[in-house]
Amino acid sequence: MATETRVILICSGKGGVGKTTLTANLGISLARQGLKTAVLDADFGLRNLDLLLGLENRIVYTAQEVLEENCRLDQALVKHKQEPNLSLLPAGNPRMLDWLKPEDMQNIVNMLSDLFDYVLIDCPAGVEDGFKNAASASKEAIVVTNPEVSAVRDADRVIGLLNTYGIKPVQLVLNRVRPRMMANQEMLSIEDVKDILALSLLGLVLEDEQVIVSTNRGEPLTLSNQKSPAARCYSNIASRLQGKDIPILDPSKEGTSLKDKFRRLMQTKIF
Repeated sequence: MATETRVILICSGKGGVGKTTLTANLGISLARQGLKTAVLDADFGLRNLDLLLGLENRIVYTAQEVLEENCRLDQALVKHKQEPNLSLLPAGNPRMLDWLKPEDMQNIVNMLSDLFDYVLIDCPAGVEDGFKNAASASKEAIVVTNPEVSAVRDADRVIGLLNTYGIKPVQLVLNRVRPRMMANQEMLSIEDVKDILALSLLGLVLEDEQVIVSTNRGEPLTLSNQKSPAARCYSNIASRLQGKDIPILDPSKEGTSLKDKFRRLMQTKIF
């Protein structure tokens, strides 16, 4: 590549906070902005990235066959039909967990780096070998969490481990933000989370039922419903990754009506 490939680990510690959904939608957003992007499913035990991208029926080879030299990298990559700048490298058989080493993940990422501008690694939950393998191949990281005590505690543990790997920058995405609950002090505020984790905020994603709808359909929200609040959040996170100065929504300054809030968001395009 003409410029150095950005290899970004998308992790959280706690499962179910939205890592894979962010990976899929961020990948689509970067690809739509003209950047060749690879998404690597590093969750060999419970792969789901192919489902969220609607590519599960097109997988022939996986990272396993690439490492075993039973196929070429280009044969294993699954290019998205609607967004050709995006390719998926699927996770292999769960038995890979028995023998996969950090060096193997580094080899895969090095091969991808020769072809793409961005490599997004969808990290498995937890801090065991799957996390360690994925982190060993990463240059920077996005920590995804929800404004909930248990999720933030797990994220804090992950951040400490990322620091030991020398990964930087490490940035924060706060997912499933509910402005009304924050206003009523029924969930942690953005400032609370930032203070606890001591990370710069790359973006937040508003709670949006269309995320569930798009996930079940295997159609990333940034591809199928770009006008939804969450889709615009994902798109703006992709822009901020590239250094673009896009303000982040402050839920505390918004009204309590979600309908009015979303209408203003559509008008200002600030997320």
